Amino acid sequence: MKNYQFLQQKYVVNTYVNRGVTFVKGEGVYLYDEAGNKYLDMMSNYGVSIFGHTDKEITQQLERQLRLITTLHGSFNNDKRSEASELLIKRAGKTYINVYWCNSGTEANEAALKFAVAATGKKKIIACDHGYHGKTLGALSVTSGEKYRKPFLPLLWQVEFIPHNNLQALEKEIDNNTAAFIVEPIQGEGGIYVPNKNYLKKVREICNRRGVILIIDEVQTGMGRTGSLLCSQKSGIEADILTMGKGLAGGIPVGATLINNKISAVIFKGLHTSTFGGNPLVCAGVMATLNKIDNQLLDYVAEMGSYFLKELKSIKSSSIFGVRGQGLMIGLDVKIDRNNLLKKLQGEKILAIPAGETVVRFLPPFIVEKKHIDETVSKLKQILT
Repeated sequence: MKNYQFLQQKYVVNTYVNRGVTFVKGEGVYLYDEAGNKYLDMMSNYGVSIFGHTDKEITQQLERQLRLITTLHGSFNNDKRSEASELLIKRAGKTYINVYWCNSGTEANEAALKFAVAATGKKKIIACDHGYHGKTLGALSVTSGEKYRKPFLPLLWQVEFIPHNNLQALEKEIDNNTAAFIVEPIQGEGGIYVPNKNYLKKVREICNRRGVILIIDEVQTGMGRTGSLLCSQKSGIEADILTMGKGLAGGIPVGATLINNKISAVIFKGLHTSTFGGNPLVCAGVMATLNKIDNQLLDYVAEMGSYFLKELKSIKSSSIFGVRGQGLMIGLDVKIDRNNLLKKLQGEKILAIPAGETVVRFLPPFIVEKKHIDETVSKLKQILT
């Protein structure tokens, strides 16, 4: 048998931690290694595989599209691209009128920043401490912390960081040069930070009053992750620019930047394009995925999320600093070595991922059941106590 771990570490650029296991198959909530051992996937590939692995309905739609046409330049029209665009716009809200298709959440944020500058002629962006929007140069410019930024300073434009969930700081930082404020409804990579209930609504009011474009990054919180299709919908507001990615196409690489008429009015031919963006294959995945997300499923996500939070909070351990999250986007903040805890969980055949410096992040697929949550909590209790 080939040593796939050796081959990957030898030939793939060394930008990822090696977690020491080779997966060759996925089915439902489980991943299988070379020896056939199954691991409970409580991270769904960083929130991408929202219906687990090899979902039958999504796979059938992708297989069908593979036999028709997989990619087509955006200067030509296509049935799947047209239908997926219409469906996403109608599901997202009332004020979004166009979607720009790309290949990842980072690319979606790159487009959002360019659109904001094009719409205002200004180049100051306000972002949040602990915020994460990607690693390409524009997205990295609005991503917080030295961890990713320091080797590449100075970055693009003028970016000022303010505390998340702090309306006074936002109000104070806005000036005549401000183009936009970019914010996650719940901060994911930064550590699963949930703001006050009325935060986004007040942010929308401030941006309206001060003439600032509001960019809401729903790459991780979107597609039902928090119990509604978009987390921002819970606040009853819509952005000027909304970004999406991760689970939008059920596992196929995708990014989307939705815009309202104010932004659409300034977009010109060639402003920002992507050869693979909105290809028919990914659009078939988008439609199959969106059509599986209904109110019954969203209620289930909320129910499972509440149960998971409750069970995690029931763990009696001095090693736990706190538990926070919403829906199936949950963080366990620990006082001990977080990475060692992740390794021990993996040793128990349960997969989770990091967030911030001290948080174990759980992003299970939406097909997770109470028995899977119980198994995870049971193993955590054994490890922590």
